[in-house]
Amino acid sequence: MGILITIEGVDGAGKHTLSRGLTLAWEAEGLDVLRMGFPRYGESLHADLAAEALHGEHGDLSSSVFAMAALFALDRHDAARDLRRLVNRNDVVLLDRYAASNAAYSAARLNEGAEGAAVEWVRALEFDRFAIPVPDVQVLLRVPVEVAAERARSREEQDASRERDTYERDESLQHRTAQVYDELAARSWVSPWLVVEGSFDVAQLAANVLNQRVEQQEVTR
Repeated sequence: MGILITIEGVDGAGKHTLSRGLTLAWEAEGLDVLRMGFPRYGESLHADLAAEALHGEHGDLSSSVFAMAALFALDRHDAARDLRRLVNRNDVVLLDRYAASNAAYSAARLNEGAEGAAVEWVRALEFDRFAIPVPDVQVLLRVPVEVAAERARSREEQDASRERDTYERDESLQHRTAQVYDELAARSWVSPWLVVEGSFDVAQLAANVLNQRVEQQEVTR
């Protein structure tokens, strides 16, 4: 039985780079690591509908916070069985975004905090009703929103296929989302969190993430 680890953060935070670094560090220790990301664009109908809406298609779909959140949640619902199987077959399953992303962005769009109704709605929908696997550890990659926004703009300039969506273009939304993420981490929403910011040693972080899981197991015995 492996462990499920998620990486969270605003758009442009560097989650993909961090997940790649953690994967290499764990593989160097002889662990079997599987890495995947949400939303599963190009694989999930629900994710693709959400992406299209965020680029101006499907009428006023993107204006509905709960409709968009439901599409992202349904993407994870469809992947839940495979996720459980992958956790059973690998030492580590590492996810770039998960349910906390849905909670943070939904709350931020409604100008709510982590204690608000939107966050609880996402938790109840995804973990209770859809029964998606609960992450063992959630890693929040905290970077200044301005830095993350510049990275997103740079990606768009260098690759036409990486055109920023409605969320990525809204810097105010990104600031509010970052605040909700901080609150989710402080509240240990759903499961334990690790907050990463500034410069850090990837190998040490990889060890810290696994150690946190071991400590959690010892506490619950």
